[in-house]
Amino acid sequence: MQQTLSLGDLCPGERGVVTGLLSAGSMRRRLLDIGLIEDTEVECLGRSPFGDPSAYLIRGAVIAIRAADSRNILVRAS
Repeated sequence: MQQTLSLGDLCPGERGVVTGLLSAGSMRRRLLDIGLIEDTEVECLGRSPFGDPSAYLIRGAVIAIRAADSRNILVRAS
């Protein structure tokens, strides 16, 4: 059984598969709109020099997500 992590736990170069969203309201809607639904593969491409935000490859698009928001995205390592 694979461990569930938050998206922010992925290091650059690592991949994960979305298992759930803990966000609510408008932030949840934004995350769903960019394609962060269950079983979506996500790759961490890198972090900004100060560590926030991080860049992720999601469905062919590079998206920057703040650390506070990435903690609410659950993934399993792949």
